[in-house]
Amino acid sequence: MSRSVAWLLCVFAVMVLAEAGVQRYGWDVKYQFKSPDCYKMLAITINGKTPGPTILARQGDTIIVEVTNRLVTENLAIHWHGIRQIRSPWSDGTEGVTQCRILPGDTFTYRFIVDRPGTYLYHAHYGMQREAGLYGSIRVLLPDGVAEPFTYDYDRSIILNDWYHASTYEQAAGLSSIPFVWVEEPQSLLIQGKGKFDCSKLATPSSDPTACNTTNPECSPYVMTVVPGKTYRLRISSVTVYMYISFILQGHNMTVVEADGHNVEPFVAQNLFIYSGETYSVLIKIDQEPSRNYWITTNIVGRDATATTPPGLAILNYYPNHPKRVPPTDPPAGPIWNDIAPRLAQSVAIKARQGYVHTPPPKSDRVIVLLNTQNKIDGYTRWSVNNVSFTFSHTPYLIALKENLHHVFDQHPPPDRLHDFTTYDIYRVVNNTNATSSNAIYRLKFNSTVDIILQNANTMTENNSETHPWHLHGHDFWVLGYGKGKFDAKNDPKKYNLANPIMKNTVAVHPYGWTALRFVADNPGVWLFHCHIESHFYMGTRVVFEEGVEKVSKLPSEIMGCGETKAFKKP
Repeated sequence: MSRSVAWLLCVFAVMVLAEAGVQRYGWDVKYQFKSPDCYKMLAITINGKTPGPTILARQGDTIIVEVTNRLVTENLAIHWHGIRQIRSPWSDGTEGVTQCRILPGDTFTYRFIVDRPGTYLYHAHYGMQREAGLYGSIRVLLPDGVAEPFTYDYDRSIILNDWYHASTYEQAAGLSSIPFVWVEEPQSLLIQGKGKFDCSKLATPSSDPTACNTTNPECSPYVMTVVPGKTYRLRISSVTVYMYISFILQGHNMTVVEADGHNVEPFVAQNLFIYSGETYSVLIKIDQEPSRNYWITTNIVGRDATATTPPGLAILNYYPNHPKRVPPTDPPAGPIWNDIAPRLAQSVAIKARQGYVHTPPPKSDRVIVLLNTQNKIDGYTRWSVNNVSFTFSHTPYLIALKENLHHVFDQHPPPDRLHDFTTYDIYRVVNNTNATSSNAIYRLKFNSTVDIILQNANTMTENNSETHPWHLHGHDFWVLGYGKGKFDAKNDPKKYNLANPIMKNTVAVHPYGWTALRFVADNPGVWLFHCHIESHFYMGTRVVFEEGVEKVSKLPSEIMGCGETKAFKKP
């Protein structure tokens, strides 16, 4: 980078800080009865709503969120997904890693700067609370007077989810049981918090007429009203618990322009595949027949859920048509659920936009190969990485490392690769009798460049390999490449895209395939890296990275109060 470019970037950063504002939010988090898909059940709400309120800010703004836990019998933590938490690692919202949980009745203040424009998320990060409805969108705009590299008339956000009728307690108990009880497929797909469950399929019909009521306005289809002739930026986010989603706007092309806060070399899609934790911006032109409305649909891919989960449906309402006017044609069919080829093709197609390329370092200092394995450990079914299923320390790692409480977790680092990776057969069920659990973490040299190779393999079911969307806290990473089959350490790095790789914070590794990432360990703190599928995360598919923790400033006492930090928290 030339001195003139560096000087201009510094000037721009100063201008952003000079114009930065403060956005304050006060949230009451509690359980309420909701009917997002017509079936009444308890959901976690923020100020009475699920999804929660959208956080709106400009680049450089400080966000202050005062969260009061009114769940009565449950702890709480909220993660700000995609926000790097530079100089505020204690606000990452990761219980067990960066903070102690928020106890019932307590108020906790998250304070952080949104340093980059883009589309982000927030969601619960305690237990399996995300699937109970605690999630929402974050929209960060450029400073006034700074233009996007694409134009549009209106800006909208939409958030996608899958919805289960079993409580998080029931699901967690099943995942932790002998024999193992799987969560199965969801009862519905939600678009902006609304879906439709077929009440006739209730296993046990209720005498309460409000228990499942398809006329309840809470589950009327979400309506996005648009003006013909205009162009809309649609920010699409996924917080699915388990499912991988295809998103279609009937009769309309979508031009993908942003992924996880980074500008994409534009490409056109009729169907957008989106995995849990990912965010995209697409441009849509409202240029179809204006006398009718159109369907917005979501369908499950990667699992055969056609018999159990209906498509998600919403309405693209062409003004001035009535918003409840049903489109005159059937919803478009979704893609073939087990066709991996178009999903992999979309992943490969996502490149950094010309003029917005952040070139990665040409080589790495360390390579860590993370093999996704499914194991039996002491009779329990677990997800693991390199045959190690991660368990949290009772004292959050950020506090333990900063306060030199090294005895609270295993000091033997996890392996950089499985010792028999070169001979490991990813296409068959492997008898991983040496699988174990550990709370050990990876210690990264500060400012070093790290490559992560995510490798998928067969599960404990014959001829089955699952998609895993992996999310890195505290960082964006370069996506250097994808491949089918087993990673070849000698030849596959020669195929890496070092010219214009996209930067993301969440990426999929496809069945029986690999994904290569690169990041610089330059954000002092302790950061979680994990599969964003809620059940997989719960069952151990996660690792923790530490980097430059000695550079972290004094920790606020508010994050303490659990494990060996109980005495540290000031009243």
